[in-house]
Amino acid sequence: MNPPARLPLWRTAVLTAIAMLAFAANSILCRLALEHGAIDPASFTLIRIASGVAALWLILAVSGTVRCVGGSWRAGLALFVYAAAFSYAYISLSAAAGALLLFGAVQATMVTIGLARGERLASLQWLGFAAALVGLAALLAPGVSAPSLSGAVLMLAAGAAWGAYSLLGRGATNPLAATAGNFLRSLPMAAALIAIAALPGLKLDGAGIAYAILSGAVASGLGYSIWYAALPGLTPAQGASVQLSVPVITAIAGALLIGEPITQRLVICSIAILGGIALVIGSKPKV
Repeated sequence: MNPPARLPLWRTAVLTAIAMLAFAANSILCRLALEHGAIDPASFTLIRIASGVAALWLILAVSGTVRCVGGSWRAGLALFVYAAAFSYAYISLSAAAGALLLFGAVQATMVTIGLARGERLASLQWLGFAAALVGLAALLAPGVSAPSLSGAVLMLAAGAAWGAYSLLGRGATNPLAATAGNFLRSLPMAAALIAIAALPGLKLDGAGIAYAILSGAVASGLGYSIWYAALPGLTPAQGASVQLSVPVITAIAGALLIGEPITQRLVICSIAILGGIALVIGSKPKV
């Protein structure tokens, strides 16, 4: 069987750029919704997941692949933990700090699990991994510009869950169909969360609902479908490396749209974390 034709370079570039903007938009939309109390985190999580289910299943229906839906309950649980912790973290984190912590935790989790499974790192990869961990520690160190500790812990948990979710999804023959199945499985978990959160009270207004729908249907559902369409035109290293742009895009968008400051600590830690991850991704592992 002949390998699938590689996408034209321009199409890959456009699709990749749109996908990275969509991924960054998740942080901006969640922060916008929660910063002013337009919605509570549990409601945001449920609406985001439900909107994601609707968008993904619509995309699969249009493409005629609904019957190929896959996924697993373990992946659905990891997805739910990520989405819930992500929402609660953004009560107190800036969009930029949240995206940086999330991305750092995702990569640290995947590398750590890989090491536990017997994978070996080259010297430059160890240097990069250490630099990323030092950057995360420096970002969390006490100080005037340090992020909220509770929010940071929640976002690190979200990143760990997303890293586990990514590893569980490796090897999927149809990643978009697997994502749709995992979103569907996480829906009852989000419903259970909102039932618990309803005891102290929920917050819902039109703006908060709109942000959650945009996050689920556009930034998540449509964003993933665009990303999976771009992946055939990227090597694995390129696919991992290009995601380094997401925290940077989020920081710029947070400053322009929300008025969040880009502090010196955030810049220095971003260089350490993203630069370290770039070394891990770009260096050749030991065999």
